[in-house]
Amino acid sequence: MEISVDISLYPLQEGYEKPILAFIDSLEKEDSIDVVRNELSTQIHGNYHIIMKLLEKEVFSVFTEIPHSIFVMKFIGNNRKGIL
Repeated sequence: MEISVDISLYPLQEGYEKPILAFIDSLEKEDSIDVVRNELSTQIHGNYHIIMKLLEKEVFSVFTEIPHSIFVMKFIGNNRKGIL
């Protein structure tokens, strides 16, 4: 099953840009998914199981380093790359 996820990360600290870019860079290391950056959020598209495993790992990593962070995610039950 292919899905799409729209993600916004809000680290509640000064210098918030660096952790956001590091999170996106971590997502982009997974070659089997598509990552689309824009000014307000990041979209990922690909296999459900790969995306969920990746998000579990990377969200945990952010919360471990910056517990005062907020994620807003929207999940879509199909691959909407180029349509969102």
